[in-house]
Amino acid sequence: METRELRYFVAVAEELHFGRAAQRLGIAQPPLSRAVSALERRLGAALLERGGGRGVVLTGAGAVLLREARAALDAVEAAERRTRRAALAATGRPGVVLAAKAGASGELLAKLLDAYAAEPGAVAVDVVLCGPGEQARVLRDGRADVALLHRPFDDTAGFDTEDLRTEGQIAILPSGHPLSVRSRLRLAEVTGLPDLPLPRWPRPDGSFPDGPGPQVRDHTQLTQLIALGRACAVVPESGRAVLSEGLTAVPVPDAPQVTTVIAWPPHSRSAAVTGLVRAATDTVLTSDSSPTPASAPGALSRPLSRW
Repeated sequence: METRELRYFVAVAEELHFGRAAQRLGIAQPPLSRAVSALERRLGAALLERGGGRGVVLTGAGAVLLREARAALDAVEAAERRTRRAALAATGRPGVVLAAKAGASGELLAKLLDAYAAEPGAVAVDVVLCGPGEQARVLRDGRADVALLHRPFDDTAGFDTEDLRTEGQIAILPSGHPLSVRSRLRLAEVTGLPDLPLPRWPRPDGSFPDGPGPQVRDHTQLTQLIALGRACAVVPESGRAVLSEGLTAVPVPDAPQVTTVIAWPPHSRSAAVTGLVRAATDTVLTSDSSPTPASAPGALSRPLSRW
């Protein structure tokens, strides 16, 4: 299969309409239809069920190809971007791109960057701050070489990872709210507040899930809405460090724990990535006053020498 065919099919599968897909691709509709039909004949499987008005529905086989085609196209884009960065490095302009969630892990990120900068042979680090859930996508498609991800929220499948920190969660409430004076809250209490709904973050396709909460795209929007009494949020304990005036944090002991990990593609052989991972794990180990057992967050699950 050619990447052109995969791009054509993905456009139709996402738009579920040949006309809209053709407009998105900047081509005429007849050659798009012929290309998808040729792909179906080659695979020996119906990928789309055609309806009236050029609307379509994905078949089971089509859903599988959509998932695999997205991954394949991401891999092609990642190869392009990483090759260009390798070429720049060969001309004396080496660098590494680190993706992190905006408003999260700020203290850990600062310590990591300082620790790496102190290493012999450290190169420039470009930090890309992403919206919720975007770091994994940025790492997969090659826009980043390494990323800070947060389980269970981010998808770490297919990456090599090292756990850096595990922490509980807190509820962020407007100061003056009746629950803000509590010493702790249950998760059910926070998720069921009619006057302070949880925010709705965008899905990967840009749409928002249904619900009463406000649509939120970044940390700044979220904190402003909470201060205005329009929302609340449940975030990792480290979120206390960036609380602004008018906000209060209350522990939520029964909320799932959040583990921050550093992640990178398993095929990476970048010396800069190796250095960043080493700096991250060393930062965690040295910041703990007691030795970290092998099974604890921050302990190495495999020797760094394998990189």
